Amino acid sequence: MDSETVVHNGGCHCRNVRWRVRAPTSIVAWDCNCSNCFMRTNTHFIVPAERFELLGDSRQFLTTYTFGTHTAKHTFCKVCGITSFYIPRSNPDGVAVTFRCVDPGTLTHVEIKYFDGRNWDSSYNQTGIASLSKVQNPPAEGSE
Repeated sequence: MDSETVVHNGGCHCRNVRWRVRAPTSIVAWDCNCSNCFMRTNTHFIVPAERFELLGDSRQFLTTYTFGTHTAKHTFCKVCGITSFYIPRSNPDGVAVTFRCVDPGTLTHVEIKYFDGRNWDSSYNQTGIASLSKVQNPPAEGSE
């Protein structure tokens, strides 16, 4: 699903946490049923960490929750409780952005795919989700 890469702005409900992310206008978001995502109804898209920037003094309003393997870093706003982004277990070198926390106007299409977080290992191996936090370099001129 190729589309133009743009800067999306977003954040939490009270706007104390603000960020920007470079991502396509058309994204694939993951609906996960792990115990945490399921309870929060968190549907997110994944980007390489270098394409995500936390803005201003947002960090002071964040707190982090971990469980299980403690690989995922579930960040949320201390004021309003919204998880607008987090570091996912599937992509510890990337950032999972809650697509509903992107400010209106820059996302043109959202395709939702299912990630079976209750059967994490098999879903991780079958979906190819790990590749989503890697920067994809365009082919060199004249090569294919």
